[in-house]
Amino acid sequence: MTLSPPRSNAKIRAESALGYEIAQEQAAALGRLGRALEAALTALSRHDHSNADNADCDGAANPALPADPTRELLVQRASDALWCFVVQREACGFGDQRMVVRQYGVPAEVQNRMGVFEAKPR
Repeated sequence: MTLSPPRSNAKIRAESALGYEIAQEQAAALGRLGRALEAALTALSRHDHSNADNADCDGAANPALPADPTRELLVQRASDALWCFVVQREACGFGDQRMVVRQYGVPAEVQNRMGVFEAKPR
């Protein structure tokens, strides 16, 4: 049986410092992505409120009217921001998405589009 050599205090401190730096970056990234999600949801909400005549009560597009390309883009951006935020939360060890949906007031339309990416032109 082979025993590994004891780790030196310097090596332990270096590993601890690296772990601290990684945790700091994870937290900073989570904050940036949370702010990006808030901004995307705010932009969608503002668009919906400014175009209230073309939407039903919950802000979803009225299917009887032609699609609004600006709104479609805003929904896609919000769903992309949600996806990035959820992935980063999971990387940090937080798994429950329901809390995010409640806390940020994510519309069902954005939730349903999360992780759906348009095909890139060839």
